Amino acid sequence: MKKIKKLLVANRGEIALRVMRSAKEMGIRTVAIYSEADRNALHVRYADEAVCVGGPKSSESYLRGDVILDVCRQLQVDAIHPGYGFLSENAVFARQVQEAGFIFIGPSPEAIELMGSKLAAKAAVAKYHIPMVPGTEEAISDVEEAKKIARQVGFPILIKASAGGGGKGMRVVESVDLFEEQMKMAISEATSAFGDGSVFIEKYIGSPRHIEIQVLGDTHGNIVHLFERECSIQRRHQKVIEEAPSAVLTPALREEMGRCAVSVAKACDYVGAGTVEFLLDEHMNFYFLEMNTRLQVEHPVSEQITGLDLVKEQIHIAEGKTLPFSQEQLQINGHALELRVYAEDPANNFLPDIGRLQTYKRPQGLGVRVDDGFEQGMEIPIYYDPMIAKLVTFGKDRKEAIEKMLRAIDEYEITGIQTTLPFGKFVLQHEAFVSGKFDTKFIERYFTPESLQPAEDTGADEIAAALAAMLQTRARPSGAAAEPIATASVSNWRKNRLR
Repeated sequence: MKKIKKLLVANRGEIALRVMRSAKEMGIRTVAIYSEADRNALHVRYADEAVCVGGPKSSESYLRGDVILDVCRQLQVDAIHPGYGFLSENAVFARQVQEAGFIFIGPSPEAIELMGSKLAAKAAVAKYHIPMVPGTEEAISDVEEAKKIARQVGFPILIKASAGGGGKGMRVVESVDLFEEQMKMAISEATSAFGDGSVFIEKYIGSPRHIEIQVLGDTHGNIVHLFERECSIQRRHQKVIEEAPSAVLTPALREEMGRCAVSVAKACDYVGAGTVEFLLDEHMNFYFLEMNTRLQVEHPVSEQITGLDLVKEQIHIAEGKTLPFSQEQLQINGHALELRVYAEDPANNFLPDIGRLQTYKRPQGLGVRVDDGFEQGMEIPIYYDPMIAKLVTFGKDRKEAIEKMLRAIDEYEITGIQTTLPFGKFVLQHEAFVSGKFDTKFIERYFTPESLQPAEDTGADEIAAALAAMLQTRARPSGAAAEPIATASVSNWRKNRLR
């Protein structure tokens, strides 16, 4: 068992800050790395030490494992926390960290490799009798053989890249006539994105819910789950709003999915914090999707309902400590929501936006948490993910968490760029979300750019004009000529009234 005294965070932005804050509470010194584009970033200022590791592009800086390891040697670092993204699920880097004599705060390189391949992961968990979507059990390249299997599975089917993620190398095929073309496109995209053209076939589940289970495993063989997160509000196969717990899981289904998630973790001797993802169909049948071998962006909602600091738990596990709680001791308290605040324009197909944060004021108050990496006046760099912050609310139940989120969205002031805040407000006020009757097709079914336009306030202009005229009449000396009504004040009054 080794006590970690100095920790390098191999990441940037809000997750780097989030890790460093927990480390500071534990009395651990922190080292930040940064690119030339992040020289003035908040995580750089917060750390005890900071080192520039290269140019603005990720490939020149945050993905330079060799440079990062050199920094660790020079500054006598004990451990590396990879955050998420960048090198967090890179088995080669994890192995290099261990071979260099440093602690990698995450699972073993072998677990990362196994779960990094969707096909290998499916094969590993098969012996635990975990439900899986019908399809092939191994990669397939023969088009005619693939067509035969697709007919057996039944259209529509999904062609997926084995090494894929984020929707890349994925094609939905509605009929056999389109199969060959779509398979070639999937192989080409997978090869380009991941350097691996392996694809497999699954039955396409048209309107699933995306449910994931947070797991924790220590080096002594203990593995627990921290209940579920609902992540069905997505754009381009990537999450925008998450919540814990799900609005639809029964206690029995929660227990069954949790048991399966623990079994998946056992299948790869998992150590640390990880997430097992499932699809849940309209009949409440669930299917194993994949395992993410790192901390998730949406981990704060699990922290809120369990009262645990997942980063601290990761560090304790990396130090060789035993989990201090059993499954029976864990319980759900309250409800939490997370809105990813992206620099994107929801009215323009969620196109990323860049620019200066002319105004940036965070919401506050009981039950409101903001994990971010920016402040007013800073530029949103073009080189990285456009997420500005994670806005998290917590309440005694789902209704209160939604109410707090709506209030927090209204209080969150950001100008200079477009953000997903208006989209978040639209979702949280929509009947489908409020009722819990939604799935991953929410945006496709309900959202249009016009949804973000304020509702017409019938009669507001007339009321404003009458009020202005009345005030002018009272102020004007008897017999004086009438003056034109100041239209600017009218529109401002109406604008503020409609806020």
